[in-house]
Amino acid sequence: MSHIAWDKDYEIGVDFIDKEHQMLFSTMNKLIKLSENEEKSEWVCREGIKYIKNHIKEHFEHEENYMKSVNYSDFDIHKRLHDDFRYKTMPALEEELEETKYSKESIRHFLGVCIGWLIAHTKMEDQAIVGKTVSKWGDIPHEEENDALETTIIQLVKEMFHLKAKLISTQYDGEDFGKVFCCQFTYCGENKKRWDVILVFEDRLLVKTVSNILNTEYPRVDDMVLNVTRYLSRQFLEQIRECFPSIDLMTLENECLLTYEQLLNSFRRGHPSCSLLFSTEEGYFAFCAASAESMRGKIVAEINHKNVVNAVKEYIVKEEEEHKKRRYKILVVDDSEFIIARMRQLLEAKYDLLESNSSISAIKKIALNRPDLVLLDYEMPICDGRQALEMIRSDKDIADIPVMFLTGRGDKESVKKVKALKPAGYLLKTMSDEFIVKSIDEFFENKK
Repeated sequence: MSHIAWDKDYEIGVDFIDKEHQMLFSTMNKLIKLSENEEKSEWVCREGIKYIKNHIKEHFEHEENYMKSVNYSDFDIHKRLHDDFRYKTMPALEEELEETKYSKESIRHFLGVCIGWLIAHTKMEDQAIVGKTVSKWGDIPHEEENDALETTIIQLVKEMFHLKAKLISTQYDGEDFGKVFCCQFTYCGENKKRWDVILVFEDRLLVKTVSNILNTEYPRVDDMVLNVTRYLSRQFLEQIRECFPSIDLMTLENECLLTYEQLLNSFRRGHPSCSLLFSTEEGYFAFCAASAESMRGKIVAEINHKNVVNAVKEYIVKEEEEHKKRRYKILVVDDSEFIIARMRQLLEAKYDLLESNSSISAIKKIALNRPDLVLLDYEMPICDGRQALEMIRSDKDIADIPVMFLTGRGDKESVKKVKALKPAGYLLKTMSDEFIVKSIDEFFENKK
């Protein structure tokens, strides 16, 4: 870890609140630095928690007095968020630290949750006090709910993380777009109906986002990245709930982490009533919601303050092991059924095959599934391989996906045209089956 940097985006324009926020940032940065000294870590956390608790208590009191003085309309909602953190989250973190005798893992968990809370608190919760918030949706027609939710999510992602998101599917069905981490939250409404909300994040999105927050470079998702993400996710969902006064997500009942296989199993038991897939410049994420009854099936272990450190650690290991077992995905794009059938016969024993008979449908499949390799016919009608490659490279979300041309022309001039486009490689359709399989195997070996 490095530090969380204060910038003007965190300011709400109320002088004393901005100064108190800066003090919280400064305190967290001191804790981050001192926690890396193992000899002092227990003492630092004991003193740090004591200081942070007192400072947060005073800060919440000052904020609440200010909200009353300006007749802030959402005072009760805001106070509930304050109470949740000071009376539930902080005591649970303290208890965990005491029980583990301030272990390194529990200290990292404490810091991760506090960082997640602090970012969400200053970026979203307190911006709302001065009217800087996303649109609130009242009782809107059922057929317009998804459109309103899409607009809200895109706006929240922009304001919280400075990322430009775009919707690419309203029917996300668990398509594999790479290594992912899934957080599931179960809510209980006033009518006792329970809902599951699942957030699915591509790992590169998490790594980049948390690296930006902490001004450092994380090479992969670790416990710190995941703990910051968990708490940001909770606050993200809280903001969505506030934008829809009629939404029945009243109280967070429990939380768990799903591996990709568990995610697929939940989809097989019952497809979510809302399942949106978004792309950003840094990676993909999905928002899925369904009644808990339809998604239940096999119970997944819930996270609580007593098991969270081990649960997060074990989850990361398990998801990485599952990801390693997954086969590479290859999208074959060709207008010839014969060529597609041939590639299927050659490759499906080793690889997961996706198929498309046109460049346009191929672009959609690439966006939804993020294959590890595209085998692209160079001589297709209407939109040929060159044009398809240009479309892929022009889209930042999929530009890095390797494309290997399939071509029926082996003369010197044709090969020269293909190579000029700088694909990941090219294969002549006249090559032997053995050579084609060997070439693709070698491509993935080199990729490793």
